[in-house]
Amino acid sequence: MYSRSTTDRPIVPSITTVISQATTSLDGWIGYMAANAVANDPRVPAALGNPSQLRTVVKDASVAAERYRDEAADRGTRVHYYCEQVALRDLEKPHDVDGARAALAENGEEAFAARFDEWWTLYQVRPIAAELTVWNHEVGYAGTLDLLAEIGGRLCLIDFKTKNTDRDGQVKPLDDKVVMQLVAGMKAQESLVDGEAGTWEPWKYDHELILLGVAIGKTEVRAMRANPEVLKEHWFRFCALRRSWEAGLDAAAAGRALLPIGPPPVTAGGAVASGSAR
Repeated sequence: MYSRSTTDRPIVPSITTVISQATTSLDGWIGYMAANAVANDPRVPAALGNPSQLRTVVKDASVAAERYRDEAADRGTRVHYYCEQVALRDLEKPHDVDGARAALAENGEEAFAARFDEWWTLYQVRPIAAELTVWNHEVGYAGTLDLLAEIGGRLCLIDFKTKNTDRDGQVKPLDDKVVMQLVAGMKAQESLVDGEAGTWEPWKYDHELILLGVAIGKTEVRAMRANPEVLKEHWFRFCALRRSWEAGLDAAAAGRALLPIGPPPVTAGGAVASGSAR
């Protein structure tokens, strides 16, 4: 949720909150992660004859997907922070590139920074704004854009995604939902100037932006352009998900959805009283 200033209450959902309404079943992946955790647990041979130890192994395996998700989120935060610091450095603003890179190195993730640096140089990225907060009043949402930059003489809106590498050494593909995220950013109406003061200005960048999803991996960085021909449909889908989010809140605020009901009363002769069930 976003507010108009640091002292105001949140009033609109974030772009990612809206997109999360499009749920995807992860049952298969969660089951695989649990089974894989058991198969690779060195405690299994000793636990087979010990029900107590076996329960411990099963309990640990049951949260394998959650651990993986949390670790991936932490890694993504570190990589995104490094990307932001590189942009701030080139904008000649206060930055901590060295500290951000050291944090990656401490976690065995410095390769992400190395590949990002190669991509940054190869594409000759000229940053305009990093971590820019934007607002749309008409639909009712806000979000923070990873990067607005000039590449090859064109203005680009960029969203970074940290991705694993497949068996062929290639970075795994981006999810199509990144297009919704980018087009929602493009449709901004205001951008934040001062969060404490609650100062905003009209969105001053051309809406004919090139929208780029950039997958950052240990072996490579791959930039993918959102197809201009499908932006309208992805924007309509985002707006529908925004309505779904609000409808969910309205339904929850309306009151209890299910009410208890008892059996109908029985008359003296043992028959159910007509029209007695309520």
